[in-house]
Amino acid sequence: MFWFTIIQICYLLLVFNLFGLKVLLVAVFSGIIGFLLLETINYIEHYGLQRKLLPSGRFERVTEKHSWNSNHILGRIILYELTRHSDHHFKSSKEYQILEHHEESPQLPYGYPASMVLSFIPPLWFALMNNKIPKQ
Repeated sequence: MFWFTIIQICYLLLVFNLFGLKVLLVAVFSGIIGFLLLETINYIEHYGLQRKLLPSGRFERVTEKHSWNSNHILGRIILYELTRHSDHHFKSSKEYQILEHHEESPQLPYGYPASMVLSFIPPLWFALMNNKIPKQ
């Protein structure tokens, strides 16, 4: 983590030295937006889903049932098949272009883009999603 922090600081100093304060602010804000999008996607992909604890003390293998799926066409196009994340859990070596829809996976009711927006309003998100979490 130390080296990655040093690399980021050097990158920002280089941007500032080459392009000035305005471009530095663009670089910082684009990093913040990228981080928010990444963490929002990770949050909604796995919201409320749990793996069972096995008698051995280890958790069960990750399967297609451990990620929310969505087959909404707009989200599939915009997010490059990220909406079929459950198939990635089923077979992680698949390329994103050939990910498939799994009916046995939990299904997001509104698709990924709408769910991303809804997750920024926690009371609304909880009201819509908590009753859709599969029972273990």
